[in-house]
Parts: sequence; structure tokens; C-alpha cells
Amino acid sequence: MRKSSVVDVENTHPRQRILTQAVVNAAEIMGLRQTVLAKTIGISESSVSRMKTGDYLLNEKNKEWELAALFVRLFRGLDAIVAGDERALRSWLEGYNTALREVPVNLLTSVSGLTKTVDYVDAYRARV
Repeated sequence: MRKSSVVDVENTHPRQRILTQAVVNAAEIMGLRQTVLAKTIGISESSVSRMKTGDYLLNEKNKEWELAALFVRLFRGLDAIVAGDERALRSWLEGYNTALREVPVNLLTSVSGLTKTVDYVDAYRARV
């Protein structure tokens, strides 16, 4: 028998709902396509779709949880640097960065690239 993909809200931990919604919100503000978000946190595109409707919550026991937390950390760091300016945030993500030697959004789909980008943003924030 196949399990239903609908989330049993009664039996979920609030942390799951909070991180899942934070990821969805951050991706929307960052202007990321569903395919990029799926690759970034290591889940399927259909799971990303279900996250948006609340039918899929991130699992604390899977690698997706760690990657999602790192992704939100990146967003929060960038948001603080650009003082909430979505256009500036998107521009930074989509422009070539000489220190990273790449367009930042292109780095997000690998663990090493995501980590490198988060480290860069964290180091920049420490200076501010």
C-alpha cells in the first residue's frame, strides 16, 4: 500500500513547518526557480511544489534539513547586507562575483558551492 504524500499536520513538529516555510519564502524573494531550489536542498521538484502548498515538510533526519538550514542562513545573511532590498539581493545572486569566481546562483546547486557562498556572505557580514 502506498503512503499518502499529504502531511499529517497534527503529527508534525513546529520546527518542520517553520523551516519549510522559511525556505519557500527565501526562494521566492531570491527569485529562484523550482529546479534550482530542488537541487540546492536535494529534493525533487515535485517535493518543492508540495512544500509550497504545505503538503510536504522537510525532514529533520535527512540531509535536506541541513541544506535547507544552510540555504536560509545564506538568505538571511544576504538580506541583512542589502537591508531588505530584493532587487539588490537578486542582482548580487545573478551577477558575476570575482571573489567566488562564478555567478553565485550557479554555485547553489552543489553542497560545496552553497557552503562556499555562505562562507563568503558570512565573512562579508562580519565586516559590516
